[in-house]
Amino acid sequence: MMTQASIPPASVHAGHSAMVFSGGGARGAYEAGVLRYLYGEFARRHGVPTIDIVSGTSVGAINGSYLASVVHEPMAGIERLVKLWSELELDRVIGFGVTQATKLPRVLFGGRQGAGILDVSPLIKLVSTNMRWSDLVRNLRRSRLRALTISATHVATGRPWVFVDRAPDVALPSRLPPSMMVRADRIGPQHVLASAAIPILFPPVPVHGDLFVDGGLRLNTPMSPAIHLGARRVLVVALTSAVGTPKPAFEAGVFPGVAFLIGKMMNAFLLDHVNADFYEIERVNRMLDDGCAVYGPDFVDKLNAQAESEGRPRRERLHALAVAPSDDIGLIAAHHMQSNKARFGRALGKQLLRLLDIGEGVDADLVSYLLFDGDFARQLMDLGEHDARRREEDLARFFFGS
Repeated sequence: MMTQASIPPASVHAGHSAMVFSGGGARGAYEAGVLRYLYGEFARRHGVPTIDIVSGTSVGAINGSYLASVVHEPMAGIERLVKLWSELELDRVIGFGVTQATKLPRVLFGGRQGAGILDVSPLIKLVSTNMRWSDLVRNLRRSRLRALTISATHVATGRPWVFVDRAPDVALPSRLPPSMMVRADRIGPQHVLASAAIPILFPPVPVHGDLFVDGGLRLNTPMSPAIHLGARRVLVVALTSAVGTPKPAFEAGVFPGVAFLIGKMMNAFLLDHVNADFYEIERVNRMLDDGCAVYGPDFVDKLNAQAESEGRPRRERLHALAVAPSDDIGLIAAHHMQSNKARFGRALGKQLLRLLDIGEGVDADLVSYLLFDGDFARQLMDLGEHDARRREEDLARFFFGS
């Protein structure tokens, strides 16, 4: 289970703070719910949380970029984000019809033009017209935010790329894993759309002549860029629930269809490996604690002096905290789909609805990534707000050391 990594009370408030947003398509409404709590009830009770670095992947790139653009007025800004999620209409975000059906050969075999199973033009409009890109530029230029990072997967090489937009005095992160490419750039709609381009469902997106797809394929919880930018307190909003399906997914003798299998594949690709990241943070924290206990309080300083003399990265204690769904979002999507079949049939068309049907299983993982629907989003935002409220004391200690 994801929890905060242990940390001594005296050092809780040291260093820069970062907020990290995972990928997961329509599940991103959960992230908006966490933000609604932080910049609503929590802010009124404890004060407005301050964030120095924002990192996002896939739908987390959308929510993260939005947060970065409103750090100068976060309470009003997040209210607008919540309203945007609440007003989503499925056929205005994704579309499928005769035009998309004729593009299927290009999806399968490639060609001179990119294609996906779904029509991405409504999503392009949503990202382009609802984000306040000029405010993002000003917030970074005036150092209201140290950096925004957006992760995407480079199609030609399959490597994760991290685009970094930063304040004037902030250096690019160094000493990241060799497989990870870091690029300084002025982040705009094309970076966000590239990060959110789920392969096959959406076409690859060009950025400066290179093609990119969903960043979640290789880096779905981008903690590393934030840490290498100087974050010592990292709050992760995850989209993976700790709970599993409460009963077997299938009746005896029933085999899964393509929708169920694609949903599980997307879980494997896109849902985060945050547990492993938290385990590594906890391991390093304990190693530093043990060293100080055995060799004295200057152990970490001596360790880092030796590391820097050999050109290796420093070791620092990190305060990491995760807020994650307490309910299975796939199950929530299944129930919502069953209750609104008639409405979704009109929005998506019967053929796509049949493809997405979850009749053979109890959950609907694939649907949960694509259900950009206001009613579904409100359920996930309520869940995100509920889960964040349950961590109030941890969040207060994270932001204010109290």
